[in-house]
Amino acid sequence: MDSFVRPGETTSAIKFEMFPGGKGLNQSIAAARAGSEVYHAGKIGPDGQILLETLRINGVNTDFISTNSANSGHAVIQVNKYGNNCILLHGGANQEITRDEADRVLAPFNAGDILILQNEINNIPYIIDKAYSKYMKIVMNPSPMDDALKEADLNKISYFILNEIEGEDYTGESRPARIMDSLLNHFPHLKVVLTLGKQGAMYGDELYRIQQGAYHVEAVDTTAAGDTFLGYFVSRITMGSPSWAALRMAALAAALAVTKKGASASIPTWEEALRFSAERDKDKTRKTQTAQ
Repeated sequence: MDSFVRPGETTSAIKFEMFPGGKGLNQSIAAARAGSEVYHAGKIGPDGQILLETLRINGVNTDFISTNSANSGHAVIQVNKYGNNCILLHGGANQEITRDEADRVLAPFNAGDILILQNEINNIPYIIDKAYSKYMKIVMNPSPMDDALKEADLNKISYFILNEIEGEDYTGESRPARIMDSLLNHFPHLKVVLTLGKQGAMYGDELYRIQQGAYHVEAVDTTAAGDTFLGYFVSRITMGSPSWAALRMAALAAALAVTKKGASASIPTWEEALRFSAERDKDKTRKTQTAQ
């Protein structure tokens, strides 16, 4: 679209396209493409076979996905001429996950395994409590933000990964440093990653803070950038990378994602991310030599 629809306005789209997506699906694929072993859990409707197939061809295990009669969750995404987006979600089958189903999904996993959660499904506080009781590490992405999420105990979370809008909604603070201060003052053992769009990202824990700049590219569609960042960051952390290195690879992968259309289709492979990293290092070297 040229611009986002305003209240009361009716306008025509330049083009309509349909892609498999969803925050959980995107994050699973990003983590898998970054090299991790990923098991995806959730619920779809009869219309969700494209989602199963997309996960499978990207190396994600789908044994923990169930099906019911409701429509699968979906999103209507407006993309403006600058590549920015706004998203309207319909939960569908995502909102019909029972506690018994959550118990069955978590049963095979053990201490040290990592659970990535988004706020697109129901029973989040229960799932957090259950995973914490099994000594799993929990990564929480509070998107979309709502009041129900505030019932979840962040003391049981290992990593809280959110954008600055979600950070303001949760803390009431608008400046990134103050969002970070507020979260760590209330939950001192939390590890927080705050994504800042064109300003990059910020990491904080009880010991130190890291600022990661964004890599400048020509944006086509920013839809899966945050999910790509999260999947790559978590994957690198689980493989033993220090926080600064995980942030760098996550930022590189997110930059690549915005140069392509679609959601999961735009997520780069590990090989693509490495090539992009090498290209950026060469550019940096050339600029340094020129400056000398």
